[in-house]
Amino acid sequence: MLKMFSTQLTGLFNRLQEKEEFSIEDGARLLAQAAAGEGTVYIFGTKEMQAVALEAVYGEEPLQSAAIFTDDVELEAADRVLVISRYADDEEAVGVARELHEKGIPFVAISTVRAENEAVSLETMADVHIDLRLTKGLMPDEMGNRIGYPASIVALYIYFGLKFTIEEILEEY
Repeated sequence: MLKMFSTQLTGLFNRLQEKEEFSIEDGARLLAQAAAGEGTVYIFGTKEMQAVALEAVYGEEPLQSAAIFTDDVELEAADRVLVISRYADDEEAVGVARELHEKGIPFVAISTVRAENEAVSLETMADVHIDLRLTKGLMPDEMGNRIGYPASIVALYIYFGLKFTIEEILEEY
């Protein structure tokens, strides 16, 4: 079972690398604006996606100028935000996106766009949206259901793509 999961996850990573390459580059450029200037890269994750914020701030190699976004954060014009949720229509994430939009703070979003998605979603609100492309579990179980929904693993993969690109941009800067 683990071998099948690993194979499916590797395939998903390869599709993301191919299909989201430009969005990752665009997102990294936007976030690098804060890291290169006087701003902070705030990270907001819903539910299990808080793993990305924790990795960015407390991981072995923290993201330069990163902080966890909380309700008491006073955003400045130079700040940028990374919003991560399982789905693009997550109410909590969309609420944060609305707040950022009202304050004129540019942000990048990482989430899965569902086919039945409403007009108001992270995909339509974010300056840059990166689609996790994870609509169901990666493997079938014995009952025909799909299991193995690695949203946080995939979000961390995207985060590292952003981080490495940000670091390349800052080295050139």
